Order: sequence, then C-alpha cells, then structure tokens
Amino acid sequence: MSAWRGGRSALRRPARRAAVCGQSVISPRIVGGNPAPEGAWPWQVSFMENNKPICGGSLINEKWVVSAAHCFTKGYEQYDVLLGAYQLSIPPSSLVVTTVQQVISHPNYNNIDGSPGDIALVELKAPLDLNDYILPVCLPDSSAQFSMDTSCWVTGWGQVKDGEALPPPQTLQELEVPLIDQDTCNSLFNSAPAPDLPQNPVLDDMICAGYPEGGKDACHGDSGGPLVCRCDAGWTLAGVVSWGEGCAEPKHPGVYTLVPYYANWISDNVPNISFVAYIGDQTCDLLHARQMLLC
Repeated sequence: MSAWRGGRSALRRPARRAAVCGQSVISPRIVGGNPAPEGAWPWQVSFMENNKPICGGSLINEKWVVSAAHCFTKGYEQYDVLLGAYQLSIPPSSLVVTTVQQVISHPNYNNIDGSPGDIALVELKAPLDLNDYILPVCLPDSSAQFSMDTSCWVTGWGQVKDGEALPPPQTLQELEVPLIDQDTCNSLFNSAPAPDLPQNPVLDDMICAGYPEGGKDACHGDSGGPLVCRCDAGWTLAGVVSWGEGCAEPKHPGVYTLVPYYANWISDNVPNISFVAYIGDQTCDLLHARQMLLC
C-alpha cells in the first residue's frame, strides 16, 4: 500500500465529475464470475490490510461508504481504503488510497454470523474528488421493493473458490445473480441444513441472491461489497454482502443485508444523503436529501 501512496503523484488524475449517483461510463457485458470491464462499477471500494483485500464497500457520496458491520469487529485503524481500483496488483491512474475517519455499525449487529444489522457506515478521512472511476451508487428509500425476477450484480476481489485467493493481477470480478425471496431462500437452507444454522436463518432485514444449484456466488473477501440492481435512474444498492454457508454451495445462496430496511438509519447518520424511490418494476425517481417520500 505504501508503494501506491508513494507513486500516486506521478499518475494522471481523471477529470472531475458531478455527484450523480448510480451512473457508470461502461455497462457490464460479461456474465458468470468473470473480470469486470474497467470503470464499470465506480462505487466499488476495497478495504485492504497488509496489501490483502479484506472486505468491500459501496461509495454513497463523496465521504461515506456502506459496508458490512462484521468487517469492523476488530477495529478499522489497520485498513487502507481503495477507490478507483481495478487490478489490485497494477494500480491504475484512477486509484485513490485513503483511510477511515470513523465507523458506525448498526446497534442490532451482535458479532455472530447471520446476525441482523450487518451493515456499517464508514466515514472517510477527507471528501473525494469524483470522476468517471469514482462515483456513488444510488440508495433505495425505505419503501423500495425489488422484483424477484430482477437480475442484479455482485462485485468484489474476494476468493474465486472457498480457500482460493483471486490470482494476480487481481482483477475486479462481477457476477450477475437473480434475487430470491425470503421464503424460498429459507426453504433452500432448510432443505440442506447446516449444523451451525437455525431454522429459517434468513431474516426480514436480509435478501438472497444466487443460484439454487450453486457454482456461482460471492465468497470470502467480498463481504461488505455491493449487490446492485438497475433502474432508470441508475444502479441502486439493493444489498450488502453479508453471509453464506461456504461459497457457491448448492441450496445455499448468498445472503445480503437488505439496504431499504436500513434507509432511515442511513438518513439519520449521513448528512444530506439522497435516495431513489421505486415506483414500479425497475423504475425509480431520484429523491432529494432526507425527503423519503414518493414523487
């Protein structure tokens, strides 16, 4: 990480952009756990410790990131925060490395896998200059309901298989996943029970995404990263990578913290944050800061 900081001044910075959420200069084109096009996911954040990706996150404005509470149970002083990254082994000109000012974890999180409240707000040390490679994702308001036939995307630098790290040059991975409703997801988990999981482990503040047959999923190191769905106002943060039983196991889809469930909590803690309201299937209107009402 120190090498990136030392070489940063020699790299050409991309042109600044206004803070419009959910916009990407490049659309995703590859399905199935493949390298993402550079710049496709400009809100993607990596929390690094000793040059290793520990967790992901999603930029929501110039100074705040949404991630998972379980990423910060041991503190945050040890983390470097990467934005504008693509290949972790080859720092691009868009790369910005910063640190954490504070972390606000939801009070319901109890430091147990599968706990409710696995969401955290991370304040960065200083506001960022936004550009084509560093942009915020849109936040859904508390009324948002995502259609279960919606295909969404999960991204990160986590393991490619359980116990197998992403190989160099550590290119950001993307995977298109269908959403799964709570009842169906609980039925899947109950049909292949794990000894450390209760009955119906998927709670009201969670959403599932993935494939019942397994084979494709988020994995270790992707925690805290984005699950985004497209609407006409832009890409919207539906979920935060939270927990799962192994990686890509059959009948054990990925479980994500449901972001609309915590919209009011986010609004209470992040100054002047804006949301989008879902009016219909994949249709949403941008709401001004703290308005939380349908247009």
